[in-house]
Amino acid sequence: MSFSTLLGSSSSSSHPLVPYGWDAGWEAEFAPYAGQGLLPGRVVRVDRGLCDVVTPAGTVRADTEFVVPRDPMKVVCTGDWVAVDPEGRDPRYVQTLLPRRTAFVRSTSSKRSEGQVLATNIDYVVICVSLAAELDLGRIERFLALAMSGSGGEQPLHSSALSWESGAQPVIVLTKADLVPEAATLAHLVQDVETVAPGVAVLTVSSALGEGLDVLAAVLSGGTSVLLGQSGAGKSTLANALLGEDVMDVQAIRDVDGKGRHTTTTRNLLALPGGGVLIDTPGLRGVGLWDAESGVGQVFTEIEELAADCRFHDCAHLAEPGCAVLGAVESGELPERRLDSYHKLIRENQRIVAKSDARVRAEIRKEWKRKGAEGRAAMEAKRGGRR
Repeated sequence: MSFSTLLGSSSSSSHPLVPYGWDAGWEAEFAPYAGQGLLPGRVVRVDRGLCDVVTPAGTVRADTEFVVPRDPMKVVCTGDWVAVDPEGRDPRYVQTLLPRRTAFVRSTSSKRSEGQVLATNIDYVVICVSLAAELDLGRIERFLALAMSGSGGEQPLHSSALSWESGAQPVIVLTKADLVPEAATLAHLVQDVETVAPGVAVLTVSSALGEGLDVLAAVLSGGTSVLLGQSGAGKSTLANALLGEDVMDVQAIRDVDGKGRHTTTTRNLLALPGGGVLIDTPGLRGVGLWDAESGVGQVFTEIEELAADCRFHDCAHLAEPGCAVLGAVESGELPERRLDSYHKLIRENQRIVAKSDARVRAEIRKEWKRKGAEGRAAMEAKRGGRR
């Protein structure tokens, strides 16, 4: 992908919140509350029912008691735009949340059917992958599926340049590139990642040496970005390098297993000196999918395209006769690992959906039984033909 397609134009407005993403769209959304004397602001941090909000008058501490919803998907989150009490009121309260353009959501637990909003109103999802450890392509596919299917907002995006299902553009950043000094080896690693991330920009950076930061900073200057990745992926170090100062705490990874500790414990929103806004997040041990069917389809576009030539329109690509996907695996066109990962993510997403929808749950059970019977019959017929 050409990096020039990722670069956005900056607003010429002189509004004090422009560095935090304020634009004509947010101004229009806030207009009714301006008439009530409220202040616009963006949530930069949330902590136990209180939040830090950057406003035209500076950063204020506000209580979220008036906007506590029953739906956990609508709790105040880092990245939200809000209306807060004006100066002089003590304590200050968040009076309302403006409609979200985008939201990045994951499943909170494999045992519960609840989503957790990690960040809102984002334009770029930056997936950080450390080159200090062996590449886990399956985990990258999982992060991408989540990034590409993040929940859309309550209104259309104002930027027509964003074309992913979630409304946010995924970018993969291979961190700690200085640990791979051979250019040929680094190129092979980039190519490996590109094969599982069709249409996604893959950048290499070294925060220690400052390499690749200028390209990444140029990309992120076009909007709000959220950094995602496991502990030890170098997110906080990367955030500090982009900010030009040590704002985020950094800890060394463990020598015994190369994994990191949870340096960042809250989600923090910070304005970048070259433009754009950055949200750093705690390292994610679990990356549970949440309504990610569209995201899985985008990550595995080649499987979706092959499936169009399957004999049966509802082919599960398991053991059905005339399956173009299985044929591609047998010919070597499609790596078996890739199909296994696809099946795994599809099954996981179906389980998440089924937990919250009894009708879907019953349909999935019925479909599994039918496909299982068809698969067994096909295998029996195949074995009978060999006798």
